[in-house]
Amino acid sequence: MKSYGQFCPVAKAAEVFCERWNALIVRDLAAGPRRFSQLQRGVPLMSPSLLSSRLKWLVEEGVIARQDVGDRHPAYALTEAGQEFVPLVEALGVWGQRWTRRELKAHEVDLGLLVWSLESASDPNAFAGKRCLVRLELTDQTEAKRWWWFLNQKGRCELCLEDPGGEVNLYLASTLRDAIYLIRGDITPSRAMETDRVEVLGDNWARDAFVKWLNLSPVTKVGSRRCAD
Repeated sequence: MKSYGQFCPVAKAAEVFCERWNALIVRDLAAGPRRFSQLQRGVPLMSPSLLSSRLKWLVEEGVIARQDVGDRHPAYALTEAGQEFVPLVEALGVWGQRWTRRELKAHEVDLGLLVWSLESASDPNAFAGKRCLVRLELTDQTEAKRWWWFLNQKGRCELCLEDPGGEVNLYLASTLRDAIYLIRGDITPSRAMETDRVEVLGDNWARDAFVKWLNLSPVTKVGSRRCAD
């Protein structure tokens, strides 16, 4: 890792926090321990070898620690030092929501990050303990990438690449861009449904819990102050 070659504490902290990808690793670990495979999904453009070396470095720096989660695949979690980075990540999110461009460019339309965000951030307990199968249809995608299932049961939301079977309780349909705009906060759930940018069908109890299940970040409520380009 490159060094600023200074004893200044700002420089020393920036060497750790401002190295590319580190803020995103902290972002994902802020929600709780993550296995290597889960962290990969949050940084899909980061090679496995680079992620492995970066995690090793952050362990050595005392920012994260390996954690036993009861199987042969350990997880990583923030240490006390790493937790102190979380407000900085949150502040970056607020600034980004307020001042970065709102229209997505082609390279920012990331299907993998969308489905990972839905799986990792949604609240499986929104359905009051009921098993709930959510089917998402991305209407502008090819057949291979059009259908996604999220199985909510026993306090977990699991992304399924194929229909896991059983009754589908909640049907969602939108374009990929509109789904991203929804979870990013560019359009509210109520507005998305009123304008048919997101279609929500299914059992009444599941539809009523849709917004709670999304569990949108407080950052989505931060309005844009960027002038139109």
